[in-house]
Amino acid sequence: MEFTTILSSVAVMGIMIGIGMLLRKRLDFNADSQAMLISIIVNVAMPCIIIASIFQFPMDSHVFHLVFLTFMFSVLINIAGIGIGWLVARLMKYPNQKAKEMAIVSGLGNTGFIGIPLCAILFGPKGALLAAVFDAGLDFTLWSVGVLLLQKEAAFSFRSLKAMINIPMIAIIVGLTLGYFQFQPPTFIVSLTANLASIASPLAMMYIGLLVPTLWGKVGSISKLQLGIPIILKLLLFPTVTILILSLISLDMGITQVALVQSTMPTITIASIVFTKYRADGDMAAAATIFSTLLALCTIPVMVYVGGLFI
Repeated sequence: MEFTTILSSVAVMGIMIGIGMLLRKRLDFNADSQAMLISIIVNVAMPCIIIASIFQFPMDSHVFHLVFLTFMFSVLINIAGIGIGWLVARLMKYPNQKAKEMAIVSGLGNTGFIGIPLCAILFGPKGALLAAVFDAGLDFTLWSVGVLLLQKEAAFSFRSLKAMINIPMIAIIVGLTLGYFQFQPPTFIVSLTANLASIASPLAMMYIGLLVPTLWGKVGSISKLQLGIPIILKLLLFPTVTILILSLISLDMGITQVALVQSTMPTITIASIVFTKYRADGDMAAAATIFSTLLALCTIPVMVYVGGLFI
């Protein structure tokens, strides 16, 4: 992919985030409006990206093979990212529980809100589908390995896995099923899903911008070193490791491109929510989310360009 393409796409997303930050000064962005916007993005726009991609992309045994490989690679690479984060934190003498929190922040990225729309822009329907599958692999990792690490008394629970049963996940399953049976939707359905899919990127970016002032207030009490380590790992080391792995194995170019872009994503947006739920350091997670997102506007084009030189 050309550097100018990724640079212009990320620049547009940065402007959208800036618009959200400006709107925050004029809007009362309370819990109800936040929940409504999340619901539109997660339950309408994201599923429509997935469904529209499947409608536009011919499904066959090769595509289903790519879907399986993408999911497995996502799980493995995200677990590796968490492992690297934990190892670095422990080498720097952080307590085990704090090291686990830093590991999740440094290993799991915003492959949904930012990754899926960006891959849809860069790679079209195939990229959007594989990006959604990659995000599903990250969700699986978060609600299994991630939750296990956050619990003070680590114990696997199928209850935590219920969070993976969401509308985007259902959209992947339903869409792939329809694709398997070669379902041809009416023209108005194709048009509807395509139009609704187009709102995903603007809404997701403006939502992140709307969150910035709220999350910014949580930064002051966080150790700068404790915050900086996960951000450096997430934005620089994790993509570098991914590039190294992708250069050593042979995968379909579609998987390679999507995995490269998804590896450059900033810290996952819901990190603070999950941390708070399991009585971890939600303020650290929120601060990592905001700073990594803003810095990623610079690092994404650079890391993708570097990756393109080696894979």
